[in-house]
Amino acid sequence: MKGGTERDRTVFGWCLYDWANSAFATTIVGALLPVYFAEGVTPRAGVWVPVLGVTTNATTLWGVTVGGSALFVALIGPVLGAIADFSAWKKRFLTFFCCIGGLSAAAMYVLQPGDVWLALSLMAVGNVGFVGGNVFYDAFLPHLAREDRMDALSGRGYAYGYVGGGLLFLVNLLLIQYHEALGMGMGTAVRLSLFSAGLWWLAFGLIAIWLLSEAPATGRLPPGVSVAVFGVRRTWRTFRKALRHRHLWVFLAAFMIYNDAIQTVLSMAAIYGKAELGFEMGTLLGCFLMIQIVAGPGALLFGWVAGRAGAKRAIMGSLVLWMGVVFYAYRMTQPVEFWVLGGVVGVVLGGSQALSRSLYGTFIPKEASAEFYGFFSVFNKFSAVWGPLVFGIVRHTSGTSRVSILVTGVFFLIGLILLGLVDEEKAAEARGVLQEA
Repeated sequence: MKGGTERDRTVFGWCLYDWANSAFATTIVGALLPVYFAEGVTPRAGVWVPVLGVTTNATTLWGVTVGGSALFVALIGPVLGAIADFSAWKKRFLTFFCCIGGLSAAAMYVLQPGDVWLALSLMAVGNVGFVGGNVFYDAFLPHLAREDRMDALSGRGYAYGYVGGGLLFLVNLLLIQYHEALGMGMGTAVRLSLFSAGLWWLAFGLIAIWLLSEAPATGRLPPGVSVAVFGVRRTWRTFRKALRHRHLWVFLAAFMIYNDAIQTVLSMAAIYGKAELGFEMGTLLGCFLMIQIVAGPGALLFGWVAGRAGAKRAIMGSLVLWMGVVFYAYRMTQPVEFWVLGGVVGVVLGGSQALSRSLYGTFIPKEASAEFYGFFSVFNKFSAVWGPLVFGIVRHTSGTSRVSILVTGVFFLIGLILLGLVDEEKAAEARGVLQEA
């Protein structure tokens, strides 16, 4: 463990990176770019895709781009993580992904109507930077805190992210709301907001990385073996060994299922509120901002709860609350109920995500953290696939999104049951064997 001053500086830098890159998740991915891409960039008649020989719409192109870029990182993440662990390159990789992500986001300022492929290209590179950077960002966590403090630190990082992302989003909302008074068009205000997210990510992200310290490399490459080949070999060897540890994989399966439900609630909430319930856009965006604000204290609160009841119990409690959320959403009819629901979502959102990250960190060897968080990213990204798909199918067959949102509760229930089967002590005991990989 590092000395007090150096460690405090590194911990602050680690939390600050969440403050930095959350601007991309909040302003660009969560709020502005999907709408601007659909209404301001993509022609109403659709887009001709020469490779497929079909005309498609903005929603399909957006989904394929976001999903494909995340899948790309999920596939290469474990290999890059193995390389980073062996060579002590976590900071180098984090710097690279921060730069390509932040620059791509800032470059979105140039987007004009009709720039469909440019918009998709910038979004793909930006998302690779965001998802790829998080692999190495998460990998620092086991090096910064003891097991009994990991939950609190993970929650603190998420709190920084929600506050930072929410603060910039508030500024951008005001810019868009009062764009006429500022003498600019709506499109210019949106593009300035996109640019600000990239600049925010770059500026705070590079400062955060500068504050981080990383232990030197402890090994050497075998003679005649390249770094890339070594990374692939080590990843395959570790994967085969990890397959024998049931509780680690039960946890990852549980996480994939209940996080799928969380991502479904977040991604479909605006559509549900607008199309099914008829709420105004001001209500939806205002509630989204409130969730960002409430989620910070929520992450800290659940970190405190985990310190007394344990991370696993705290996550299970959050999943019970999530089931209450979807049942409440099934019954609600008024905008005020949407605001109440948003407040509850804000409280449990940060806690469930932060504690899942830290609990996983207690199951893996510290010296191979980047490699194992690469595996974690695979499950994290695949968890965004099935929930929205089921939501859409149920909506089509039932004729109402109310049934779809209720079915999402089944994902929470299955995840809760699987998480209950995880033996934390046995999962933690497997670290020694995994380290030998």
